[in-house]
Amino acid sequence: MIEKEKLKLYANKLMFDMKDEEYQTLQEEFDIILKQMDLIGKIDGIEKVSPMTFPFPNTDAVLREDEEGDYLTVSEVLENAKHQIDDQVKVPKVVSEDV
Repeated sequence: MIEKEKLKLYANKLMFDMKDEEYQTLQEEFDIILKQMDLIGKIDGIEKVSPMTFPFPNTDAVLREDEEGDYLTVSEVLENAKHQIDDQVKVPKVVSEDV
């Protein structure tokens, strides 16, 4: 089981906090996930299976060719941005610096 203190540390690094009962729920969910991963690892020949990026093959998908078209200028992109710095959109910090 993942210790509550480790979960609190990770939450702190991601700059959010939870109530104690939420950490208990998260611990239980991680415990279930870890047990499932252990079961999957015990399947014979699992190392021979290629990782999937989609749960089933999609052979009907047709991607269009890239076409050059109109594009937005930097000033047009920043027009609706509430906070800007050096021609970039400034977003709130979401991870502490000691990660």
